[in-house]
Amino acid sequence: MSLMAERLRLAGLRPTRQWLAIAEVLFGRGDRHVSAEVLCEEVGAKGSSVSLATVYNALHQFRRAGLLRELAVDGTKTYFDTNTSDHSHFFIEETSELVDIPNTRIRVTELPEPPPGTEISHVDVIVRVSRSK
Repeated sequence: MSLMAERLRLAGLRPTRQWLAIAEVLFGRGDRHVSAEVLCEEVGAKGSSVSLATVYNALHQFRRAGLLRELAVDGTKTYFDTNTSDHSHFFIEETSELVDIPNTRIRVTELPEPPPGTEISHVDVIVRVSRSK
């Protein structure tokens, strides 16, 4: 069994051929931020035929299993982050690129009390930047 198949199994996921192809491209290059559309193109370029719907399904299952963080930017663009540690991001508007900010550089204080029966799982901070002119 491959290391990636074992990683998926340990997360409670069934390592199908398509999910393995997606996982190998997604997790094979270290920490990264990727959209479903870009990942689908990358998997296809590696010779695996997967639909965009399959990529979305896999990404959401990987997120539920704790392998990814989902980041919504602008309400129109969603990125998936392979670094699941607590950290924030710069969003470079011209290139739609996310860049990690070490968590030691941002302090979020005085959070509100969450609604009854819930707890805060994490706080996403996205700092929007544009190129200097």
